Amino acid sequence: MRKITLILSFVFLSAAAFSQSTWKQDPMHSILGFEVTHLGISDVPGHFNDYDATITSSKEDFSDAILELTVRTNSIDTRVEPRDNHLKSADFFNVEKYPTMTFKSSAIKRAGKNKYKLTGDLTLNGVTKPVTVTMVHRGTIANPSAKGALVAGFEITAQIKRSDFNLGSAFPAPMISDEVMIKADGEFGKI
Repeated sequence: MRKITLILSFVFLSAAAFSQSTWKQDPMHSILGFEVTHLGISDVPGHFNDYDATITSSKEDFSDAILELTVRTNSIDTRVEPRDNHLKSADFFNVEKYPTMTFKSSAIKRAGKNKYKLTGDLTLNGVTKPVTVTMVHRGTIANPSAKGALVAGFEITAQIKRSDFNLGSAFPAPMISDEVMIKADGEFGKI
C-alpha cells in the first residue's frame, strides 16, 4: 500500500510540474510604452526598445499568472534624441547607475472576463515599491506561420507616480505630469 501511495504521489507531482508553462514575449510583436502629460496640455509618448518579459502559468486562462519584466533603461525612445539623452541622465533614469528596471508580480486577482489585477514589486531608479497592473488576456491561438506554435496575446496597463521613484524630481507638475501611464501590448510564445 505504501509503495502505491508513493507511486501515485510521484505521478501527481510530475503532472503538476509538467503542467506549468512559461511564455516569453515575441519582440517582433510586442511594445512597452509610456505616456506623460507635458505642460498640462499635451501627451508625450515613448517606449523602451530592449526588455524581456515572461509569464508563467499552469492554467489555460492565466488566472494564476506570474509576470516578470526586466527593462534596459538605456533603450528609452521618445523619437527625440536630445530628450532621450536627458531622460537617460541622472535627472531621470540615471542609466549608468541603474541600467535596468524590474517588475515581478506576487499576487493575482480576477477583475472580469480574461482580465486580472497583478500586484508586485517595481524597482526603478533604485527604489522598490508595490504596483498593481491590469492584465487582459486577449486570447491564445496556434500560429500558422510558426508551425502551429501556441501564441497568447496580452495587454498590460498601469499608472505610476514618478515621484514615488525619485524620477525627474527637479521637474514638477505641470511641467511634466507626476502620473505616468504605462501600456504594453504583446504576443507571448510558449517555451
